[in-house]
Amino acid sequence: MRILDFETIEQYKNHLIEEEKSAATIEKYIRDVSVFCVWADGREIDKRLTLEYKDKLMKQYADASVNSIISSLNSLFDYLGWHNCKVKTLKIQRQIFADKDRELTKAEYERLLKAAKSKNNERLYYLMQTICVTGIRISELKYITAEAVQDRQATIRCKGKTRTVILHKQLCKMLKGYIKEHNIKSGSVFVTRNGKPLDRSNIWADMKKLCDSAGVARSKVFPHNLRHLFARTFYSLQKDIVRLADILGHSNVNTTRIYTMESGDIHRRQIEKMGLLRC
Repeated sequence: MRILDFETIEQYKNHLIEEEKSAATIEKYIRDVSVFCVWADGREIDKRLTLEYKDKLMKQYADASVNSIISSLNSLFDYLGWHNCKVKTLKIQRQIFADKDRELTKAEYERLLKAAKSKNNERLYYLMQTICVTGIRISELKYITAEAVQDRQATIRCKGKTRTVILHKQLCKMLKGYIKEHNIKSGSVFVTRNGKPLDRSNIWADMKKLCDSAGVARSKVFPHNLRHLFARTFYSLQKDIVRLADILGHSNVNTTRIYTMESGDIHRRQIEKMGLLRC
């Protein structure tokens, strides 16, 4: 019988580690399959049961979230050789407009910076600018080191790939002052009181505290949105999506397209400017 238990999930986790999956990917896959394991509650795993779980997910989550969870389960089934337990993901038409209620504008970003400064949160003030000026992922922030600031470039290692990120001259000048003030001799610039690199939850919580005073909706304030703002700003100036993909560390340009989507309002104004309508 094909019964899923947490011992099997732990073996699967070790497999993902050996496959050199990123820490975030491993955490996500294990979380998804663990929830499925609890729901299955010792029942034999077959396609019928997986389809039942898929139906449950469809009633609770958006289509993209359902597909993400199904991908995690299918990966587990591939590892176990339970290929006939796999189910198809939902077909979703590619989104062509960004959600204006979730996309951070430059003006809102500047208000967040002002709020961080007024609250004397110097670390967050410089951290947000570092992400927004470089376009790096939160998980890559640890590679912004005292040595990288001195060299004015950082070597980023993520998802089995290595890329060089050029650091803005003025950013380096700002960070050198921060490094000197906090007596950072080497290693990551942005660390906790214990000297450990900041993680996503630390930064997320700090940014949410700025929402009210900055007058920015909480739905727009999360670290990854700073990376999106960098991508949209770069693309609006350069119109070079292939180069942007390289800068962001994307293997697939289609992933980069998600970052450069404009809101429906912007598209509407562009259509109106075309002057093709005659009344």
